[in-house]
Formats: sequence, structure tokens, C-alpha cells
Amino acid sequence: MEKEEEKSKKSSLLRSGLILSLMTLASRIMGLIREVTKGKFLGTGMLADAFTTAFMVPNLLRRLFAENAISVAFIPTFKGYLAKGDDPENKKETQEFIKATLTLVTFLTACVVIIGILIAPLITLIFCKAPVDSSAANYAEEFIAYTLKKTEITLLTRVMFPYLCLISIAAFFQGVLNGCKIFAPSGFTPVLFNGIIIAATYALSPLTSDPALAMSIGVVIGGVVQAVFQWPFLKQTGFKAGFTTLKKTFSNPGTRKVIALIVPTIIGMATYQLNDLVSTGLANRAGEGIAASLQYSLRLQELILGIFAVSIGTVILPDMAGLAAQEKWEDFNAMLIQSIKIMTMISIPVTAYSLIYGQDLISLIFKTGKFSDESVLITLGKFRWHMAGLLFIALNRVISPAFYAQKNTKLPTLAGIISFISNIILALILVMTPMKGDGIALALSLASLVNTVFLFIFMKKMNSFDVKKVVKNSLLYGLKLIILSVIAGVPCWFLRPVLINAFAGHGRLISSGLPVAISAIIFAIIGVAELIITKDEVVMVIIRKFKR
Repeated sequence: MEKEEEKSKKSSLLRSGLILSLMTLASRIMGLIREVTKGKFLGTGMLADAFTTAFMVPNLLRRLFAENAISVAFIPTFKGYLAKGDDPENKKETQEFIKATLTLVTFLTACVVIIGILIAPLITLIFCKAPVDSSAANYAEEFIAYTLKKTEITLLTRVMFPYLCLISIAAFFQGVLNGCKIFAPSGFTPVLFNGIIIAATYALSPLTSDPALAMSIGVVIGGVVQAVFQWPFLKQTGFKAGFTTLKKTFSNPGTRKVIALIVPTIIGMATYQLNDLVSTGLANRAGEGIAASLQYSLRLQELILGIFAVSIGTVILPDMAGLAAQEKWEDFNAMLIQSIKIMTMISIPVTAYSLIYGQDLISLIFKTGKFSDESVLITLGKFRWHMAGLLFIALNRVISPAFYAQKNTKLPTLAGIISFISNIILALILVMTPMKGDGIALALSLASLVNTVFLFIFMKKMNSFDVKKVVKNSLLYGLKLIILSVIAGVPCWFLRPVLINAFAGHGRLISSGLPVAISAIIFAIIGVAELIITKDEVVMVIIRKFKR
């Protein structure tokens, strides 16, 4: 009987993990479609930069406070209440804790929203570079462009700042649901959010001369829907969403514990989020369209990464955690090497193909409406440098959890902080070179490399890692995949102009889509053949894992 219950729990957990992975992938796809919509209506001009910047500010605060507070502080405290049992007294205490925390989240974020709306003109000064040489021939033109951009960012920031409060409430509802082991509703809300932004942009843009404003209104509506959508599921848990007085809020022992847990982590999280702020500020000052093109490139990279990193991580990492719990370190290191090889086997060939057909991929996905040939070329430079770091980002997704599986969060966090500081320094340097925006993308890839290197270095501090074996196997396998990818890429490189000329003059689905599809099939066939010929053991491992 106990074995059947344990098997049922494992099956339920696997099902929940799979659903969440599929939701994450769907969210990435919808996020990309949202960026395609932005590209169609805003292109890579001033409006695109203004929307990117204005949306970044409340989004940054959301990550810093809402998501951090829920994952680090609220959920562990909430689970502590649930562990006490279902007796009426404990349920009453839990309900009071929920009301107090919701009141705290709403009150604090509402205060930040009001302050943000009031100081929006000051925020824009960080991202707008005013012309300084009043004697220059084009000074008047530059000053007008500066004023228009500043006004637009101020307007959009004020429109979207309430999103912070709305998404924080939605994140709170997600915390309660996840604490009760209900994952699907909150996993679906990002898909819903992106869908609403897309719909609002198409519906409201004809009614206004400012499509960026239409998209911003969609963000706010999406925030409302994310919170409202989860409300019925929250009721099913038996708990109610409500408010209490500020006096009861700050005197509630559970809420005070949440505050005590969240404050120390804000410092570490701020280091990460400062990276976005600095990068966007540098991009806006480097020239028009750079901030927007960086976001287009990152969204495409995230989709490529999400397709395999989320799925493979879901299948492999639970095994790694189980081996760590049993202290089977030989098997643990074998699993880590295996995970690194799988990420390497996919990310290096994908990077090689993307470097060859990056322009065609960007044209296929984004080139519509105001997203012109110039927009494609601006985005292409960023995309190539972003893709150069794909391997290291993928490896970090495997190596960091290997530390977490052993309940060590300090070392990967330290590696992350070093990485982000490196990113800021490198971006500051490279943006002043002729690379400009491309330099910001290169800085991110180099910082990801720094993160990976320090994770390997920090392995030496833990006896559980067989560092020499892990590093040796990783380097040799990476070198092998680089050679195989070059061999597979050479025919595709020479075939590209032939395919482009053969399908030129048609719509982008044909002129860009068919060359991408045909070359991808050829590249994949050659790559798989190479792996079979070299008797790559990872291929068989992947088949066995997915069968499980």
C-alpha cells in the first residue's frame, strides 16, 4: 500500500514537472510571438527603444521583490504553516498569515507604483543621452529626438508601472497554489499574459497613433488577467484572498518571518538585476534601435535555449538530486558529465547553424511591418554574439543545480555575482568601441563564460566533485562537437547562397523559411550521421532517458 502511494506521488510529481516544462516552453514561444508583434508595429526605432526601456523598469522591480519574496520567503513559511495540520486553529492562523502577506505585498508595491509614476521623468534621464554640443549643425534635430524619446519613455513608464502591483499579487497567488502543489494555473498565466499583449497591440494600435502605448495598455490588462485567472483556483485550496489592517500585517509572526527572510536576499538579487538596468541604459545611449534589437536577439536565444534546456533539465536533474541524497558520488559525477555532454551535444551544433543562418532566422521570425532589412542587420550582430555564449548559459543550467542538489547555494551564487559584475565592466568597455550594441551582447556571452569557469573552480572546494574527470571529459567532448559541427556546417555554408537565390522574391515564409528548413534538415542529417559513425554514447543515453 505504501509503495503504491509512493509510486503515485512520484507519478504526480513527474506529471506536474512535465506540465510545467511544457508551459514554460509555451510561454517562451508566446514571448517570441510577442516580440514579433513588437517588431511589426515598432521596428527598431525610437518607439521600440522607449517601450523596451519603460517595460524594463517595473519588470526589474517585479523580479527583485515579487518573485524573490514568493520563492525565497513566502513559500517556505507557508509550507511551515501547512505542515502543522488541518485543525481549525491552525487553518485560522494560516488564513491570517495569507491575508497579512497579501496586504503587505499590495501596500508596498502600491507605494512603489505611486513613487514610480511621480518620478518617471527622472527615471528617463538614466536612459536618454541629451545632446551636449549646442554649436553642432544637427543639434536642433538631436535635441528634438531626445525630447521625443524622453517624453515617450515617461508616458509608457507611467502607464506600465501599475503592472508591478498587479503582477506581485499574481505572484502571491502563484505562491499559495504552488505551496498547495497546484502548478498548472500559474504555469499557464505567462502564456495568457503574452497572448493578451499581442491581442491588445493588434486591437488598439488602429485607434491610436502610438502603437507602443497600445502595447503598454496590453501589459497592464495582462497583469490584471494573470491575477484574476488564478483566483478561482485559489478558492479551491480552501483559502481566501483578503486584506487586513497594516497593524495586524506588520505584527503577524509569519509575515515578520517573511520580511526577515527576504531582506538579506535582496542585496544578492539586486546585483543580478542591476545588470539589466546598466545594459539597457548603455544600449539607449549607444544609439537608436540598439536596446530593442538586444531584446529581439535575447528572446530568440531564450526560445532556442528553452526548447532543449528546460526539457533535458527536467528529465536528468531529478536523478542527480537523488544520487546526491544517497551520497553516491561516483554515480553523481557520471551523471553530471552525462548532463554536460547532452547540453554540449545540442548547444554547439545549434550555435554553429545559427551563426550561418542567423540572418535568415531573424528575417523569417521578425521581418514584417516596421521590422525592415535594416532592423534585421541591427539585430543580427547582437544575435551572433549572444549565440556565441549559448553553450556556457546551457552548462550553467546544469552545473549550478549540481551544487544545489548538495544544498550548497553560496558557491553558485558567488559565481553568478562575479559573472554579472564582469558583464557590467565588459559592457562599459565594449560599448565605447566600434562594436557599440554588439559589444553589450558580447559582454553577456563573456560573462556567461566567466560564470562557467568559476563554477568549475568552485568544484574544488567540495570533495563530492571529481573535478579533473569532469573538466577533462567536458573539454574533450566539446572539442569533438566543434569539429563535427564545422564538418556539418561547411556544406550548409556553401549551400546558403544557392538556396537564397532559388527562393528569392517571394514572401518571407518562402524566401527565408524554405532555406532555413532545407538547410536545417541537411545539417541535422549530417550531424546525426556523424554521431552514429563516431558511436556517440550520449545518443543512446538520451533515448533511454526519454523512454523513462
